[in-house]
Amino acid sequence: MMVTNISCYQFAALDGLKPLRERLTALCKEWGLKGTILLSTEGINLFVAGAADEIGKLLDLLRQVPGLEGLAPKVSESREQPFSRMLVKIKKEIIAFGVEGIDPAGNPAPRLPAWELKRWLDEGRPVVLLDTRNDYEVELGSFKGALPIGVRHFRDFPAAVAALPAHLKERPIVSFCTGGIRCEKAAPYLIREGFREVYQLDGGILKYFEECGGAHYSGECFVFDKRVGLAAELDESGHGLCYRCQSLITPRDMADPRTVEGVSCPRCFVTPEERYAISLDARRARIRAAADPLPGGIPADNHRPLRVHSRHEGMTVLGFLQDLFPHVPGTDWAARFFAGDIVDARLEQVEATRAVRAGERYHTRERATVEPPVNPAIVLLHEDEAIIVVNKPAPLPMHPSGRFNRNTLQGILATAYAPEKPKPAHRLDANTSGLAVFTRTRAFARVLQPGFEKGKTHKWYLARVGGHPAHDRFRCDAQVTESPGHRGSRATTQAGGLDAETEFEVLRRDADGTALLRVRPLTGRTNQIRVHLWHLGIPVLGDPMYLPGGKLGDIQTLGADDPPLNLHAWRLAFLHPGDGKPVEFEAPPPAWAGKVT
Repeated sequence: MMVTNISCYQFAALDGLKPLRERLTALCKEWGLKGTILLSTEGINLFVAGAADEIGKLLDLLRQVPGLEGLAPKVSESREQPFSRMLVKIKKEIIAFGVEGIDPAGNPAPRLPAWELKRWLDEGRPVVLLDTRNDYEVELGSFKGALPIGVRHFRDFPAAVAALPAHLKERPIVSFCTGGIRCEKAAPYLIREGFREVYQLDGGILKYFEECGGAHYSGECFVFDKRVGLAAELDESGHGLCYRCQSLITPRDMADPRTVEGVSCPRCFVTPEERYAISLDARRARIRAAADPLPGGIPADNHRPLRVHSRHEGMTVLGFLQDLFPHVPGTDWAARFFAGDIVDARLEQVEATRAVRAGERYHTRERATVEPPVNPAIVLLHEDEAIIVVNKPAPLPMHPSGRFNRNTLQGILATAYAPEKPKPAHRLDANTSGLAVFTRTRAFARVLQPGFEKGKTHKWYLARVGGHPAHDRFRCDAQVTESPGHRGSRATTQAGGLDAETEFEVLRRDADGTALLRVRPLTGRTNQIRVHLWHLGIPVLGDPMYLPGGKLGDIQTLGADDPPLNLHAWRLAFLHPGDGKPVEFEAPPPAWAGKVT
């Protein structure tokens, strides 16, 4: 059974729109009709398809509405239902234009019947045929020699008119569109803008096809349903429309493997590699926006998290804080409790005498703080559904700690990936540049983090040191102290420390007395590489803490303008937490490393 399609509009002063909408919605559903009906105080615009008898019932109903008595639809047939659902909407305009004072019902432009236009064109009468439709509609077909207005949406029509050559105002113009509704507003607007002789093609292209066939017309007429295009005989043309880029799809395009319904066509198809690059570029832009300006440069309250260890069990909150920060006077803590700057995990104020339990988290609140500047040049190297891999610049802390809360890699990524909260799978010192891996969910974190903690990942660093090692390959297995010392530093120890093992290979000995090393830590202790090289008497260049001669410095995190620490997390290899397959990543060597072979 063939499906009857109707399209029509009528400008008329309508009221009682809500009850009319409810009635039309219910009856169209009962009659099995599909399409769209737009209602407005300025009239009605509809495209509906269904069985011929039910279409007749709809028209009888509409013609009973005051102002719609003369409703005259354009009728065509299709082999299948071109619409997927029935919508009845109340809109400000039945055709979006956005220009006040245009009244098609009360002050229309002169109408030109289709047969009259054909006669003019047969006679060669000088007339400007102005196609008011969107560019992608014009692409499918138009009157021969017509001037396309050049818009992607009808709302852009006024701006396009302003760009037309001034001499056209003195020439006769016939505006046309698909069914005539756009010209009901376009033609009066042209008259208002000073065009001397303007007509609108009555009933548009579809009416012209109905009365005159395809004379003087090239191609097909675009329609806004699944048929996409109608030939002059009002038959379906066989064209499709790409959902993604709105390009027309020919029968030949439909046979192309790059055409996937609802996804792509030959004009917008991108390979998985291209799609991935586009996705990375968009994310990189978000990361840049999250870091510029630096979020910590804006005064705000910072909350420094503190976790209660087992040794603190049963202490008061004050005793817990004094154990963590023995250098802070008790009077300072008393003032901070009084000011409400010691809070629990819910950020609620706590009393100094409250007993703490192992595993609890408290916060110290730093009011209206401005954090030190950092290097924001984060480079996204890879992302997928499970992990994020970046080349971390330095100095930039990995996560909130000390003076840094918002000016951290974790904080910036949380903004760029919101509402996700990426979690670091491992740690890098603030002063160390290079590869940093984050997981995108807790589930992936539970898979990946143990691998880093238990040494199941393979890591390679680049380090530039002061001095020339005696051997090309060497290792250090000196234990590293568990508890922090001066300014949070670690040291090597003979007994009672944590086992630590690092392998080194000399890549280059330079004439200035420095050497470039490839470093592979086999364990993951705090500051392990820096401490081992310091222990061996060849400290990392630019290290503000582990100084030549076995001395310790007073600076933990370098300033943004300070010479860099010459330590770079170069390569990483591990099992992907999503599919368990091995993956490997590399962060390009920084300038201080020179050429690495």
